[in-house]
Amino acid sequence: METKKKKPVCPEGLQVKRSSAGLGLFATRAFKKGERIIEYFGREISKEEEYTSRSKYLFEVNSKKTIDGTTRENFARYINHSHKPNCEPNIVKGRIWIDALKSIKPGEELTYDYGEEYVNEHIKPFGCRCASCVAKRA
Repeated sequence: METKKKKPVCPEGLQVKRSSAGLGLFATRAFKKGERIIEYFGREISKEEEYTSRSKYLFEVNSKKTIDGTTRENFARYINHSHKPNCEPNIVKGRIWIDALKSIKPGEELTYDYGEEYVNEHIKPFGCRCASCVAKRA
């Protein structure tokens, strides 16, 4: 008898839905400034694998540790880049936490700044689709 894989369930207070940049992670409840929202997690990969990986979900924890957040259970992977973010990643004891930079209202998309290197390599060539860049172009 075949067993079906269970579909991952988004953590309480969060929802994945369409955004200006594809899929995004949205608040379904309010989050206070400084509140820990979600953990970014995945498989730890080697430096060699980091350089050959085609994953766009790599997150460098430190010079010796990189996480590949591709796994579908990692709902933090849906947090999109913004030049005016409402969240920030914080690394605590080798784990990546996403915390609120300011109060977040229900319905708001969660965003953080991916950093200059990632933006220049993966976003800039196609045009940034964060809300502040879209507004500038309008």
